[in-house]
Amino acid sequence: MNILFATSEAVPLAKTGGLADVAGALPKALNARGADVRVVLPKYEQIPLSMLEQFQFIDHFTVSFGWRNQHCGLFRGVLDGVTYYLIDNEFYFKRRGLYGYGDDAERFVFFCFAIMEAVRYMDFRADIVHCHDWQTGLIPFLLRTRYAFDPAWAYTKSVFTIHNLKYQGLFDIDLLKDLLGAGDDVFSRDGLEFHGAASCMKGGLVYADKLTTVSGTYAQEIQTEYFGERLDALLRYRSGDLVGIVNGIDEEAFDPMNDAALHTPYRSSLSRKHKNKLELQRRLGLPQSESVPVIGVVSRLVEQKGFELIMATLDELLQDDIQFVVLGAGDERYERFFNDTVARYPNKAAVWIGYDDSLARLIYAGADLFAMPSQFEPCGLSQLIALRYRTVPIVRETGGLKDTVHAYNEYSGEGNGFSFTNYNAHDYLHTVRRALAMYRDEEQWKRIVANGAKEDYSWNGSAKAYLSLYTDLIPHRKEQEQWPVIL
Repeated sequence: MNILFATSEAVPLAKTGGLADVAGALPKALNARGADVRVVLPKYEQIPLSMLEQFQFIDHFTVSFGWRNQHCGLFRGVLDGVTYYLIDNEFYFKRRGLYGYGDDAERFVFFCFAIMEAVRYMDFRADIVHCHDWQTGLIPFLLRTRYAFDPAWAYTKSVFTIHNLKYQGLFDIDLLKDLLGAGDDVFSRDGLEFHGAASCMKGGLVYADKLTTVSGTYAQEIQTEYFGERLDALLRYRSGDLVGIVNGIDEEAFDPMNDAALHTPYRSSLSRKHKNKLELQRRLGLPQSESVPVIGVVSRLVEQKGFELIMATLDELLQDDIQFVVLGAGDERYERFFNDTVARYPNKAAVWIGYDDSLARLIYAGADLFAMPSQFEPCGLSQLIALRYRTVPIVRETGGLKDTVHAYNEYSGEGNGFSFTNYNAHDYLHTVRRALAMYRDEEQWKRIVANGAKEDYSWNGSAKAYLSLYTDLIPHRKEQEQWPVIL
């Protein structure tokens, strides 16, 4: 079974968030189960030269979209057993950063068209093209329209994964008409139109053969008005084609026994884990103490991640004998709040504005508790990494957090973390204090950590679910479908 992953980012080449982790790890898990999964993404400026040296130039060709004719180069390389293709156009992709440019619509429309053309130059014919988020949402649309009867795409089916419904690739209708060379009929309510704008994400939601999202709970949530970002009616209409498959993590990449960023390797030994706590405290300038509970946060500093709740309660929490450490960057008001907190509580709070992978890993290993009280969370990877490092998560019951973190019950001894339902500061504070009380009960704490150690956080189960989805699609021959060519 041949699957082509179309994504705007993938580790180890380029990353801004969890999409890159999924696009880098899931293909390895699928390949281990006998599939041939290959990944295509842009050739960004930020890709390290040491990795680019492992790629070979395949060919160059012209990509025509709208009235434009743009050069495109295609490169191929193998990293950690996975074949990657890079789409090269320096005008669009030789820039600092991946997103946030005024011509992002043109950049990623080009990317989608380039993929449609690039398959002619690959030694690979995809049974499935698996598209991720709005940047590749137009590929299922093109597959149903302009390329519906193109021999290069004969019998190929499409899967579209929603990693975060909030980011939809919304642009002016006239702009997308121009870029696609499309007429008014494409921009109807049943097509790419979205409340007076044009939506790249709708290209995937309307035209893909199957839809997935990154947890079972999130799949249900986005069919409601509260979480649906004004797409809930469409998602309810396509509910028969929508499935939630929870993300995993690369357990080789996140292994406390073999992590060079840690002071002391460990598996389930809390005494060895505490050596990393002491190193974390030393590195961040906090008083060193094995007994003081450390609450860690590694996150983008944005409202979605629950920082309103943390801001409302942190002063009160820091009256207790705890330490609170934060690594991240984002909204200025959150950065300013944490810097001010450190100034007032220099022996209890520490913040690192920005991102440092080695420090992030040390926080996962050195903290006792990991706070993640998100407003919404499609899946979340941080809580999975925390559990892998035997750090107990505190989460709000939403999306993938609800599916992966189960509230500890001191009477039955079941549960791997602490959770609360309602998005309010009182419930969050109560849950943190309950977690701290359990931390101070050594036997209870060992049981919670042991429960977390029993879970499988790898991609094994998820890979099986994706392969089942792909297998169900392949027998349905494209030649049996009747889709008009409207471009």
